Amino acid sequence: MEILVTGATGFLGTALCSHLELIGHKVHRLNSKNCDLERSDSLLQFNQVAYDQIYHLAAWTQAGDFCLYHPGEQWIINQRINTNVLSWWQQYQPQAKLISMGTSCAYSPELPLIEENYLTGMPIDSLFTYAMTKRMLYAGHLALHKQYGLNYLCLVPSTLYGPSYHTDGRQMHFIFDLIRKIIRAKLYGETVTLWGDGNQRREIVYIHDFVNIAIQLANDTDNQIINIGAGEEFSIRHFAKLICENIGYDFNLVQFDTDRYVGAKSKCLEVQKLRHYIPNLSLTPLELGLEKTIEWFWEQRTQLVPEHN
Repeated sequence: MEILVTGATGFLGTALCSHLELIGHKVHRLNSKNCDLERSDSLLQFNQVAYDQIYHLAAWTQAGDFCLYHPGEQWIINQRINTNVLSWWQQYQPQAKLISMGTSCAYSPELPLIEENYLTGMPIDSLFTYAMTKRMLYAGHLALHKQYGLNYLCLVPSTLYGPSYHTDGRQMHFIFDLIRKIIRAKLYGETVTLWGDGNQRREIVYIHDFVNIAIQLANDTDNQIINIGAGEEFSIRHFAKLICENIGYDFNLVQFDTDRYVGAKSKCLEVQKLRHYIPNLSLTPLELGLEKTIEWFWEQRTQLVPEHN
């Protein structure tokens, strides 16, 4: 198949493109250097190919507390990006199936995190703007499907983890930040200080599991929104203990700063719908996934955990 991928150089994009090419597809990789998605004409240069699938992964955001300081920019930039992609899809690539990424932070913490509630209730205030741009993206799918019959699939991932995360200095998702801090403590004797009391809970999915699931659903399932999660969550303390055991650092030395931003207290996606479409779903065990991720961190430690001058 001819497949176009936006956000192709990101953590997910890199893994997805590599796997798509490995199984024989021709992949057209878009990134901020070869296509400025904020421009309405940026995608016209790719009109010469009739794509079978379009994976829309691009989004303007970062992990941590980034959303607290850039709500206006996030609204304007992501709305531009998403509108331009949807418009190009409808006008020039209506034969293609659009597979886009939602976000678990679009769910209201007051409701079960099940697909029927994706557009219901209020997201948490700290992530409100980004969450609403993702809701609007999904609303665009629904509208274009209703009027023009376009095929889509919206996937809502838990936090993804695994080897080959970005090394460009951006804020990291919590699991990578935990690993980095604990390795630094092991190497340089620094204090490990984690945000919150450590009892906030998170769900994570191994990157290669997500890619395999996404490709299977993209091939087999039309016009649905589907959560992709592990179906279970663990406390930050639990993750930290597992990492400490792997690295050989005393967990009792870890400190917790209860004054720092922690986001949602709990975030675990309901995955009944996923298991309906993939009944034999099998995921990488947490301990094995963390082991592979930590191994990669050690290999990249000169970039990820350099000694301060």
